Order: sequence, then structure tokens, then C-alpha cells
Amino acid sequence: MRKAFLALYAAGMAALAAAHAQEGAPVAYRVSFENAAHHEAQISATFRDIGDQPLELRMSRASPGRYALHEFAKNVYAVTAIDGAGQKLAVTRTDPYSWRIIDHDGSATVTYTLYADLGDGTYSQIDLTHAHLNMPATFMWARKFENRPITISFDPAQGNWKAATQLQPTRRALSFSAPDLQYFMDSPIELSNFGLRQWRIGEGDARQMVRLAVHHDGEDGDLDIFAEKAKIIVAEHIKMFGEAPQFDYGVYTFIADYLPTVDGDGMEHRNSTILTRSGSLFEDDFAQIHTLSHEFFHVWNVERLRPAELEPFDFSKANPTPSLWFAEGFTSYYGPLMIRRAGESSVEDFLSGLSGQFDYVFNAPGRQFASPQKMSLRAPFADDATTNDPTNFANTFVSYYPYGAIVALALDLSIRRQFNDLSLDDYMRYLWNTFGKPEKPYTHDDLRDGLGDVTGDRLFAEKFFARYIENGNLPDFAPLLEQAGLKIQPKNKGDAWLGRVRFEENGKTLIIDSNTIIGSPLYQAGLDRGDEVVSIGRFNINSEKDWKRALARHKPGETTIIKFVGRSGVSSAEITFIEDQTLMIAPAEDGDTELSETQIAFRKAWLGREADEAESD
Repeated sequence: MRKAFLALYAAGMAALAAAHAQEGAPVAYRVSFENAAHHEAQISATFRDIGDQPLELRMSRASPGRYALHEFAKNVYAVTAIDGAGQKLAVTRTDPYSWRIIDHDGSATVTYTLYADLGDGTYSQIDLTHAHLNMPATFMWARKFENRPITISFDPAQGNWKAATQLQPTRRALSFSAPDLQYFMDSPIELSNFGLRQWRIGEGDARQMVRLAVHHDGEDGDLDIFAEKAKIIVAEHIKMFGEAPQFDYGVYTFIADYLPTVDGDGMEHRNSTILTRSGSLFEDDFAQIHTLSHEFFHVWNVERLRPAELEPFDFSKANPTPSLWFAEGFTSYYGPLMIRRAGESSVEDFLSGLSGQFDYVFNAPGRQFASPQKMSLRAPFADDATTNDPTNFANTFVSYYPYGAIVALALDLSIRRQFNDLSLDDYMRYLWNTFGKPEKPYTHDDLRDGLGDVTGDRLFAEKFFARYIENGNLPDFAPLLEQAGLKIQPKNKGDAWLGRVRFEENGKTLIIDSNTIIGSPLYQAGLDRGDEVVSIGRFNINSEKDWKRALARHKPGETTIIKFVGRSGVSSAEITFIEDQTLMIAPAEDGDTELSETQIAFRKAWLGREADEAESD
């Protein structure tokens, strides 16, 4: 380990020296946390070899892994600068995201205060327990310095803080380097007294390290259990692709914050990922493993197998691509599938999650407006984007995460049905070897043509893409699922329903808090977001409990009067109950249907064996 570290260190220093000679002096950041109790960091950035041109500074508006705008400059203030001799420099703010320094002496150190109190994959959070830093949300950068190497050092708020990051360590404690701005901005860091577990993967020259750094309020035993689950699932991912990627410094790091003060999220990076959740490992029964599995699949799909539109990533604008149905959607399919195959969830658990995705997509009215490909281009409006005006997304948008997952399900089952001994796994491995491993960005046409290459049937590939990706159609899933002894059925058969709806209640009134769905009884009766439901037939409605009680006393096909208060005042309308439209995918044997040997074999090949079956073997 010592020799390996010294070799990496020497290589890194040599790279820095070469870059210095070619591009100019490294950009040097220093960060301290004297006011961590009030969520502030003091940050300085030194730029040398500026030349005669003005120094143009920016805060990012976008972050790797996100596709919408995030105005990080809003939490930067008290910006000052000095030259190489320590003389104060004038700093001019040229727009909301930019600053300019003109009269420098070829060197400038810019200092500013950052406020940060949102712990997730996009933003930063600073307090006396940790500094959780997403780089675009934290650091200014300079135009024309993007190819310069970077060094960064930290003065911790607490003596027991250590660092988890994919940045390359140096010999100085809490000091790191990056080869350029792109890598630096893609390298989040957690400074805290986190717990660490690590293990080796690969053999010989392919031997690498996986680290799990978890800042949490639980017990060491909880982290031990979680680490064992992570180890098993990481191995399952590697097994599927046939190899792990070559991580840049031979290390991959899961950086996790499981604390009441953070928001739930996951964000992939080239050699690391951010995982956040407000519940503890024990309280949530280690459900955090689902986000871990999703984000680790991104090590292949997105971080190296990348859409051409994301190369290079532009920190000054939104970064859309029409391929998120594949980049995010197929990852959403494989994340839980890897957990199932690894034996860390049951077939029943897997089908429960798959049912939720299937029901959402199948019953989504938005499919009439755009295909998976076109929904991908709406990411800048939906990917954690903030807007002031209400949207009608409940009726017009279908998230490319589940949309793509259901396309992946359809493609996997179609390949398995039509092409002997082939599956979606073979397609993913082909794309990895053709585009991911050599890091050659792909286009939409590459994905389509690759499917033709894998199956040997170009017409199959063209038809599948035309029908289900370039248009919003769905295949007939019944025969596809029947291969595995599965069936589609109503989740709440016989229950009365007025449509999918979300409420706001205060103990006295029940307010519709979401757009009513096109075609639903509520929509047809004229109710919409903001309306107060007063009564349904003879039932007065003051809470969601009252709402459920009223539905339980009616049957599909019955008609009654719904009374509500809208913008035009008190209104009444005739409304007819329908059967609950929620769908689920269920094992056929639950209905006393005996599976054939072919169906049993198909399900095992697709989903893996149940634990008791594996033990009996």
C-alpha cells in the first residue's frame, strides 16, 4: 500500500509539473470554516501567470449529473482580491454569475464567503459536524484557466475531520490535487469524522480499492452490515459488465451522509458518488442500498458510457441530451435488478418496485405528448429545477427515469423472447466495450445501430427504436411477462376510484394539491388543483380520512354529487366512480397457476435464484 501510494503521488506530481510547464501555474484553493456554526466557509483562490488579460471569474450554473440550472452564485458574497504583492485589487461584478479583475500584476488571490446549508448531491452543507461540498456549488473558477491543474487544501472546523473524495491526495494532510477544472468540478468532498470501510476488487494489474465513507449517527455495527451489502452488490455489477472500469487513481469512493439534516439524493461522479438520506441505516432497514446500487451502475452508464451532448460538460448553462431515457432510465432498471440478482432483495420486493414504475408509465397521460427521447430533452425543466409558476407536468410530463426503465424492461424481455441466449445484459456489455471502455461518446443512432449489431437483426432495432423510443408507444407486455410466469393485474381490484390525486389538509378542509389527471372522474367533473372538496354524496369531507371513507362506501359505476369550492365559488357536479386503475406485476403462481419448467428457467435466468433455491443447490 505504501509503495502504491508513493507511485501514485510521484505520478501526480510529475503530471502537475508537466502541466505547470505547459499551461502555467496551478490554481490553488484554500478553504477554512471559522464560522461553520452559521454555515459559512471562507474560500480563497490564487491564480498566477494570468498574463495581460483581465481575470474573468465565474460561479457555475450547472453541476455534473444534473441537467437543469442551479444558480450557485446566489450564496457567494464578500468578494475581495489582492495581487501578488498583497495590494488590494478592484473586483467588478459583470453579471449575476461573474466577476472581473483588470489591474493585477499577473497574479491574484480572490477571497469570498460561501453560505451552504443543503446536504444533497447538488448543493453544499457546512456546520460543526461536517463540510459536505459539491464543487460547482462551492468554488469560483476562471475563464481560460480550465486546463490548468488545481491544488486545494482545507483547514477543518474540528480536529477529528478527515476527507473522503476522488481527488488525488498529496503528502500534506487534507490537501489534494486535480488535473483540470472538469475533474475538479466532478469531485465532491466530505470532511467529517465519518466511518470508513474498504475492500479490494479485481486481481493482478486490475486490482483496485472500493471505499465506503459514511457520516451517520448510527452504530459501527450498522455500517458493517451496510458495507457487506454494498460489497455483494458491487460484485454483482462487475459480474454483469464482466469487469470494473479502471478508476483514475485505482480507487472508487462512496461518500454517504445519513443524517436528519440532509435531503435524500444520489449523485454519480467519475470515481465516486454522493449518497444522502435523512433516515439512519437502522431506522430505514438499510434501504439506502437502493440508491447505492443505482449510482454505482452509473460508473459504467453515464460516467464512461456518455451521451455526446454531455462532452464536455458546460458549467455555464443547462446540459440537455435526448438520451436520458437510456442514461438514467436503463440505470433505474438495473439498479434494483442488481440487488435482486445479488440476493439482497426477494423477487416479490423487485416486482413491487417494478410495478410502481410500470403503473406510473402505463397510466401516464403525458405519453400522448412526447416520447422517451423527447421527454429526455425536458430535463432542464424537471431535474430538480426550481420554477415559480405552476406546471401541468402531472398530465404532460413522464419522467425519463421510470419511462426509460420500462423501455429497458420491454427491450430485455423482447430480446430474451426473440433471440436465443441473448439479453439486455449483452447489449449493455456491447455498448460498454464499444463506447464506454474507450470513452467514445455515443449518439442516439449509435444506440440504435448497436442493438442491431448485438441481435444481428437491424430491422428489429429500427422498429423498436421507432415505436418505443422515438414515439411514445408501449409494447403488449402480457406475452413478454408471461415468459417469466408474471401477469399484469389491478392492484386494488373492485375498489372505487376518482383518479390519482394529492391533497393538502389542515384538519378542517381538504384541498386538492395536484393537477387532476386527464380522463379521470375528478378531471371530467371540473375539479383541479386548489379546489376544496366539501362533500361526496352524503359524506362531508374535511380530511383525507373522510375521502377514503367515502370511496370505500361506493362501487365502480355508481354516480353521485361532488360539492367543492373553486375559484368561481361553491360548485356541484355529477361524478361517476370507476375501478381503481392502479396496476401491478404479480407472479402467476399467486393466482394458483402452476408455472412451467420453461417459465421457471426464464425467471431464474432473468432475476436470479431466490435465496432458498440457491441454498438447496
